[in-house]
This record gives sequence, C-alpha cells and structure tokens, in this order.
Amino acid sequence: MRHTALSIAATLAGLLGACATPPRDPAALAVYRANKDPLEPLNRKVFAFNMVVDRLLLKPVAQAYVRLIPEEGRDALINAVKNLNEPVVFANETFQGGFRNAGMTACRFAVNSTVGVAGLVDVAQRHGLGRQVGDFGQTLHVWGIGEGPYLVLPIVGPTSPRDATGSGVDIFLDPWRYVARNNNYPTGLSVAEMGISGIDERSRNIDSLDELKRESVDYYAAFRSLYRQHRSAELGSPASTASPESPAGNFYDDPDSPAPAAAKAGGS
Repeated sequence: MRHTALSIAATLAGLLGACATPPRDPAALAVYRANKDPLEPLNRKVFAFNMVVDRLLLKPVAQAYVRLIPEEGRDALINAVKNLNEPVVFANETFQGGFRNAGMTACRFAVNSTVGVAGLVDVAQRHGLGRQVGDFGQTLHVWGIGEGPYLVLPIVGPTSPRDATGSGVDIFLDPWRYVARNNNYPTGLSVAEMGISGIDERSRNIDSLDELKRESVDYYAAFRSLYRQHRSAELGSPASTASPESPAGNFYDDPDSPAPAAAKAGGS
C-alpha cells in the first residue's frame, strides 16, 4: 500500500479528462447538476466492471464466509478489525476538534483491547461507548473542502475525490502500518484488514443488495443515491438526522426509510 496515495492521485488526474459534456436542455442540465456526476459515462463502465467482479468473486466468497464461519465468529472478527482502526478514528476526531468524541474513542480502544480481548468483544458498546465515525475525508469536510464529483473506483466502489484522497491519508495515519513495516509485512496487514472488512460487509448485505437490484429501474442511479444518503449521514450534514456522535447505520439501509430492515446474512 506504499504507493496508494500516489495511485489515487494519478487516477483522479486521469479521470478529470473524462468528464461528460453538460447538456444544453435546461431540464436535462438541472438533473445533470443535481446528480453531481460529470464522470457518469466512465463511472457506469467502472460500476459494470465492479458488478462482474462482485458476481464472480465477492458474492461467492461472502456466501462461503457465511456458511463456514458462525455469526458469533464473524462478529468477533469484524470487531477486532474495527478495533484496529480506532487510532485512525481518534486522530481524525482530534483533527476535527471533536475532543469529546476522541476521548470516547480512546476509552473504547483501551477497554476493548484489554477487557474485550484484543477487540474481539465490543465491551465498550455494552457500557454506552458507541463506535464513532472518523476518517480523513470527513476531516476535510469539516475543514471546508468540497467533495467534488461522484466517483466510482475499480473494486473500491463509490466515493469522491475528497474521500478517495482521505482514504490514502488514513493509510498513513494508521499506526499499525508502521508496526507491521518494522516486522516486514506492512502490505499483508493492510490487505488483510481491507479484505476482511469488505467480505464482512458484503456478507451482511447479500439479500439487501439483491433486493435493491431487483427493484431498481436504474441500479447505478439507485446505488449512487444510497451512497450519498449514507455519506451525508456520516458527515452529519444539515440534511441528515445523524451526527458524529450518532454514526450512520448500514450503508445499504435507506436513511429515508422509517424502519430500515436489517441486512440478512444469506442470499441466493
């Protein structure tokens, strides 16, 4: 992951030359501006590629993960991975001036890393210390940096130039990266963390994604809308009822739904 930030920067620079031409029709232009997706032709191609990868690899792996590992084991594994990310959350909350949240995150990490057996058990959550949202994309938002156009990256999925850049910075903020580098396996640790997180999230939303795809006239547009609602909630924007103290829920739950259904671990 050493060259991740440079790769992201190069990718974004290349994408800037692939913008679609704004339509001249006033109604179409209004929709174009509302979507904030000038890269839509290219984004749709990347999205289609990601759907092929998902169908051939990610979904089958996620289904196997559900079959082979019991729910308690999956919960423990993802708890441990998220616990490893708490120092990054702490750093970003501090950068944002959210010292109360940063203190809560520090307490969570201390409790779960000890009493919670290296984070396998989220003991802190049981005692009212909820997990916080904190990434450098969010930090840039707090600092007044605009998100830029909607962007779909291969494998990574929906994001924005601001959040893609923030993800690169978060890699360098991760203290475990330097611990791993001193032991000669920095890339392996980063890949393992991202792999487990991605497979776990996919496994918990097999049915939700299948349903979204069945019910959507335009799956790409539906996914784009869902991503934006979720990210807006994470950022605690005025349009959202969420805040940094109350992180957004599952990515695939519709924030506008009065009672979002829990994603099922299963699927066809």
